[in-house]
Amino acid sequence: MHVLVIENMPHSDLGLVGVALREAGACLDIRKAYAGDPLPANCDPFDAMVVLGGEQSALDDDLYPYLPALALLMRRFTETDRAVLGICLGSQLLARAHGADNHLGTAREFGWQPVVLTAEGLADPVLSAAGACFTAFQWHSDTFTLPPAADGLAWNEAVPLQAFRIGRASYGMQFHVEAGTAVIDTWKTIYKDQIDRIDPDWLSRSADLQARFGAASDKAGLAIARAWVDTIAVAPSGQAEGMHGVRNVCES
Repeated sequence: MHVLVIENMPHSDLGLVGVALREAGACLDIRKAYAGDPLPANCDPFDAMVVLGGEQSALDDDLYPYLPALALLMRRFTETDRAVLGICLGSQLLARAHGADNHLGTAREFGWQPVVLTAEGLADPVLSAAGACFTAFQWHSDTFTLPPAADGLAWNEAVPLQAFRIGRASYGMQFHVEAGTAVIDTWKTIYKDQIDRIDPDWLSRSADLQARFGAASDKAGLAIARAWVDTIAVAPSGQAEGMHGVRNVCES
């Protein structure tokens, strides 16, 4: 199983998604696109793609000129029935890739928040793995409209579109499905100043909040991650050869 991973900012961490990929024995081709790592010319060597979050917007082409090409690559993965997982910024780019509108600065959410499945989400094999309502970690200020031909899978009162699917296995998740408590503990140190600007009291309350919500959020995130990994259709032997990634990690 060969999976392309796109990082959009330093200190990215696959977290719970990485756990699920390791369990499946995935070989990861990790590209630090924000630092100038080249995107693959096409999707032929890969079975799936993960696009992680970042501080930029999905329309920040002037500062991050690779974003249009990344959106097109995500669309190509979808069109060739390869599994895609776009997380936070990744979900916003997936929406852009499929003709949705990106709305910047209109949907701020931070911390552990509830996510509720729609009727389509309850029938979806990936989102339903976490149950009809679950807790997930949020950190974003942008949102998007539902792409044409997509199914809206989840919502909450703050942001009506929390997750969507296009085709068989191309998923956008606005919430940080990857962010288990270990990842969040790291974020609390690395991004202390940014968190203080969002909510000056949050770090002082974070231990209590984690005790209330952390375990359930970890359980839901890992269930969703494992269910998404199960959607990856592995190419017959020999068709996924020839990967020349900047960082290639085969998990076992």
